[in-house]
Amino acid sequence: MTLGLDLGTSGLKALLLDGDTPLATATAPLTVQRPAPGWSEQHPADWWRATERCLDELAATHPRTLAAVRGIGLSGQMHGATLLGADNEVLRPCMLWNDARSGPQCVELERPALNLRGLTGNPAMAGFTAPKLLWVREHEPEVFARVAKVLLPKAWLRWKLSGEFFEDMSDASGTLWLDVARRRWSPELLAACGLSEAHMPRLVEGTAPAGQLRAEWVRRWGFEQAPVIAGGAGDNAAGAVGVGAVRPGDAFVSLGTSGVLWATTAGFAPAAHQGVHAFCHALPGLWHQMGVQLSAAASLAWWARTHGVSEVQLLQELDQTPRPPAGCWFLPYLSGDRTPHNDSKVRGGFLNVSTDTERTDMTQAVLEGVAFAFRDARDALASAGTPLREADLLGGGARSARWSQILADVLGMHLHQIEGGEHGCALGAARLGRAAAGGDTGFGKPHRLRSFEPDPQRAAFYGQAHARWRTLYGLAREVSTPPPTAAGRSMGH
Repeated sequence: MTLGLDLGTSGLKALLLDGDTPLATATAPLTVQRPAPGWSEQHPADWWRATERCLDELAATHPRTLAAVRGIGLSGQMHGATLLGADNEVLRPCMLWNDARSGPQCVELERPALNLRGLTGNPAMAGFTAPKLLWVREHEPEVFARVAKVLLPKAWLRWKLSGEFFEDMSDASGTLWLDVARRRWSPELLAACGLSEAHMPRLVEGTAPAGQLRAEWVRRWGFEQAPVIAGGAGDNAAGAVGVGAVRPGDAFVSLGTSGVLWATTAGFAPAAHQGVHAFCHALPGLWHQMGVQLSAAASLAWWARTHGVSEVQLLQELDQTPRPPAGCWFLPYLSGDRTPHNDSKVRGGFLNVSTDTERTDMTQAVLEGVAFAFRDARDALASAGTPLREADLLGGGARSARWSQILADVLGMHLHQIEGGEHGCALGAARLGRAAAGGDTGFGKPHRLRSFEPDPQRAAFYGQAHARWRTLYGLAREVSTPPPTAAGRSMGH
């Protein structure tokens, strides 16, 4: 019996697993604080309250099952900067993966002498952890002077659970401090941020034991013995373990808050010039490439929020009648873009809206705009030497048959809805927990429930539409650039 804990941006999910059979889940919501434009933060204390809520629920509803757990796996949102002082107190709210304030600090990390892209396989992006620390050093020097440990979100949660500081290779890859080919911290990149390996947790593979549950939590939740805690994985690598993307060439599309097109690779295969991420897998001896968009299902959630309805209601409105392609366009750059533009400042919006445009047209445009952004990622991976012909689907958005078909048509790929896809990262985390506890490490592929094949006519139409849609980035970039301020200029009448 194993337990997977997935610390996401919008909530924490706990999954009890018997072999590969999900037995029970519990969830607790999380909110994001945005105290200034482009900022995105969460308080680690909220992560712990969510964890307590989920485990309290499982202990109340499935006490015997929970008691039998032998391994715990962790999955977490990547890139967040959780800063601890000498007494392990949290020094400030965690700056999240979609926090854009550190764009100017990326320039410092791209100095040729650092060889950032050669070591990490990635360009400096505001969402990554390293530029966040440079921002803190510049803007909050009193906080930076007190930093004793820098942790990613799930590493902080591990510390609360076990009292140990560990991080796995996949999550560490997203810091810009890891020598990704050699799977070790880079002293040079850490020094560039005023840090050393002493500030970092110890590195382990995702299947390796990385601490045990503290005795106080064993007693509180009624475990028969202290479960071992696995190294775990960043959210996308956990998703890969969950869908069995553990061999070179395996691929998946994650349609969650953010969007990911993933491809497992046998070696380190950087393509930073295309905005493609090259990270370690959570499994030893494997790496992966991925293209990322920051607002995938988050775009539909935003659109639903503006109307005071649910995403389900918006999708049901579309399903009531057959819908042709939208007559308007949507750019899903609500939090900027990673692949291929690496632009934290660009913002999204609608274009070509007329008096005849209805809400359903705009909802359809949101689905298509996200799909077009995935096509950008597909093209970037292809230019990096990784063409893809099929992929599994996971994430909440993948439950929509309409959206899945649009993605298949736009990408020109066979896409497969899979059993257990709704468990995604939590399933992968639980599988890693099982491996760390000495159990099965096969990580097979789930049963495919339904496949979506590209329709030739729609695929041809969307190919032309994507070419037009992609030209809109330049316009979005232009209007997203702040105008010159009036300071210092004459304001005469």
